[in-house]
Amino acid sequence: MRTTARELAAKAIEMTKAAYAPYSRFHVGAAVLAASGKGDVGANVENASYGAAICAERNAIAAAVLAGERKLKAIAVAGGKDGVIADFCAPCGICRQVMREFADPKTFKIYLAKSPTVYRTFTLEELLPESFGPESL
Repeated sequence: MRTTARELAAKAIEMTKAAYAPYSRFHVGAAVLAASGKGDVGANVENASYGAAICAERNAIAAAVLAGERKLKAIAVAGGKDGVIADFCAPCGICRQVMREFADPKTFKIYLAKSPTVYRTFTLEELLPESFGPESL
């Protein structure tokens, strides 16, 4: 299956509606594409104990891993206050490190989406230079 950046961006935007963000009111959605061609989605889920919250990107990656995927190809991320996407939403540092566990930083694509047709593209290496990965151990 071939999934385009546009399709991933649209799925990420759609997933912002599933976010549980009563504290920050910042809704984030993510759509990840595995090397196999399969895709998974996630949304942020907050918690009254703020440290127990989990980001959309990590939810999508966890869903992919639970489905048996170990090599990821790309992810799209979208988010905004009250679900209104007014700007690009970049992954936090923890999410970037989790991506690194399952992706080649030189080829893994990260699409920051404002709409299905307006997005910025980065490699993981650009957003997480000099990274630490499984081969570092």
